[in-house]
Amino acid sequence: MQIDTLDSQIVTLFAEDPRMSVLEASRVLKVARATVQARLDKMQRAGVIAGWGPRIAPRELGYVVKAYCALTIRQEAGHDAVATALADIPEVLELHTVSGENDLLACVVARSNADLQRVLDEITATNTVLRSSSVIVLNSHFEGRTLPLVQAAAGEDRPRGAAALP
Repeated sequence: MQIDTLDSQIVTLFAEDPRMSVLEASRVLKVARATVQARLDKMQRAGVIAGWGPRIAPRELGYVVKAYCALTIRQEAGHDAVATALADIPEVLELHTVSGENDLLACVVARSNADLQRVLDEITATNTVLRSSSVIVLNSHFEGRTLPLVQAAAGEDRPRGAAALP
């Protein structure tokens, strides 16, 4: 979907304040409320806006360790079977089929390094994963950064290095 500067401004407003009303957004942007609502509806139908739920911070729930795990799977099981098995493990936050030496890349969280071992053991206990190789995140500089992408898709110019953080 092609978006323009107004679409980008609407997305930016709601990303910065998800609880803002459509009426308030229309006042800030100085456009009709119906225009904002129509643009939001269009971007939702097209899948540009994927959802409106709260962003959860696993760290604040006690999951202070984050790791990325490269997984080699049992090929006869297939990717979908592995995904189904790993979906039952709540600490597996993301799972992606990837190119390269490994088959899947998982983002997992744990309460401690020892708990990470438990999560990894649970992953291999599914009997769909042959091997895993993990790297622990030491520091996160930014996550879920999409506003600069929206602005670039809208053709907005930003000075180099002026990255908008979520």
